[in-house]
Amino acid sequence: MHHAHHLNLYPVLSLAIAVLGAWTALDLFNRARAQIGTNRLRWMAVAALVLGVSIWSMHFIAMLGFHPEMPASYDIGLTMLSLLLAVVGSGFAFVSVGRVSAGYRRLVVGGVLMGLAIVGMHYVGMAAMRTTAAIGYRPTLVALSVVIAIGAAFAALVASRAERSLKWRALAAVILGAAIAAMHHTGMAAVVLTPVAHADMGAGVSPLGLAAAVAAGSVGILFLAMGASLFDQRTNVLAAVDAGGVGFWEARLPLRAPVLSPRARTILSVPPDGRLGPTEIGDRLSPEDRILHRAALEQAITGEADYDQEWFLPETGRWIHLRGRLVRSRSGRPERMSGVITDITDRREAFAALADSERQQRVLINELNHRVKNTLATVQSIARQTARRTPDIKAFIPVFESRLIALSNTQNLLTAHKWDGVDLRILLDQEFAPYAAEQVCLSGPPVDLDPRQALGMGLAFHEMAVNAAKYGALFNTTGVVRVDWSVGDGHLMLDWVESGGPSVTPPTRRGFGSDLIESTVNRSLEGTAVLAYPPEGFSFSLRLPLGPTSETDV
Repeated sequence: MHHAHHLNLYPVLSLAIAVLGAWTALDLFNRARAQIGTNRLRWMAVAALVLGVSIWSMHFIAMLGFHPEMPASYDIGLTMLSLLLAVVGSGFAFVSVGRVSAGYRRLVVGGVLMGLAIVGMHYVGMAAMRTTAAIGYRPTLVALSVVIAIGAAFAALVASRAERSLKWRALAAVILGAAIAAMHHTGMAAVVLTPVAHADMGAGVSPLGLAAAVAAGSVGILFLAMGASLFDQRTNVLAAVDAGGVGFWEARLPLRAPVLSPRARTILSVPPDGRLGPTEIGDRLSPEDRILHRAALEQAITGEADYDQEWFLPETGRWIHLRGRLVRSRSGRPERMSGVITDITDRREAFAALADSERQQRVLINELNHRVKNTLATVQSIARQTARRTPDIKAFIPVFESRLIALSNTQNLLTAHKWDGVDLRILLDQEFAPYAAEQVCLSGPPVDLDPRQALGMGLAFHEMAVNAAKYGALFNTTGVVRVDWSVGDGHLMLDWVESGGPSVTPPTRRGFGSDLIESTVNRSLEGTAVLAYPPEGFSFSLRLPLGPTSETDV
């Protein structure tokens, strides 16, 4: 019985749907290959659905151009079965070649499965047709349709995997779409219709109604799939940005409430469900910074420069780096501002710490210079005064060395206490360490001497201890040195009293100790000191002003 495919709009439309569907399905397939776990399976299922629907809709739209010269309808059950075969077969094909490391053996399997899905859909769809003629096929053309479907499916999978450039993706889509159409028309050329008298067509769907429903559904699915693909691309980009600790923001123009990614909301301390205003970011700045922010934003909106600023958030105490760029429409009209936001508090704090360190260094260098100068001046004074009171170099050396050691010991104490000061008792214990404990009696509360006081009093105590050993209470085993002190009205009151030693006579000339106490205590430390020489033993009374941190609670 005569039948034909007329060259009209339907074959062209069916080919366009096949190519568009192949493009979308292969794009989704390649996207699925880049995923892992359930994401990969989900996208492969979408790709299989798109390709299956495309094959299915292409077939029934093309069938509108088929004229068997007799009424025809379609069995709804077999029609849906043909769709299921196309989707499931495409799914198995995509899964078989879905791995990035899949070799040519898997490509062959995938090509066979996809080709059979195309063929199976076609011939089950033909079996769904209800007409007054019996449908038969020419075996040779049927075999050729199978070869075309499998060969073209294999070629399309190879092309889609060869390179991800636009050219190769387009080639793969054209090959697969053309294969679907070529297989269909080859299969239709194999059809042989034999009239059957009094044939019962049964209930079915009209070809035109089915084609219209199929076309509308398939186009809808294709656009949804492409939209999902674009949304997935955006989601992947935002996820990668978020994983890098960077937030994303976007605001349509004229300036409206921005869209903030979860990371951006975290950086700005915006609740996940908090509503945003048009000036949400600027409102979080100080009044002074808000003016600068608006000026920089206006420049970016007019296209003069990208927005690139660092701001301090007073409410959270954090620093942010805010960047943005104007996005124009195809006509060149400013459309929206898009950008990123990062928390740079750690970087700012590191820079501040570095600046402080360069300053904890300048101060140390200046302090070191000051201390070296003071030490050298002290050494020079000790040397000069010692030289005045010693008859020759032989007598000078041991006296000078002992005084330098005393100065060094005091500095060691200050160093051990990080030059914050030294307790008075520790200073006295160091000077009396060489002598018998029963010959020394110390009594008084804890008192912190600052470095300047400690150095001056350390030298004074050293001179008095040496004189007590030479001429006073520490000269014999029966003498005692008693040191008592107290604190009141911001002053240190100290009494050094010797007893039990040789009888004392006043010196006929001023010695080094007297000059040291006069220059250090009375002048440098702004205190008052009184030296007395009664026969029963030398005594020394001191009144010394203390700084606000010198006195320690008992």
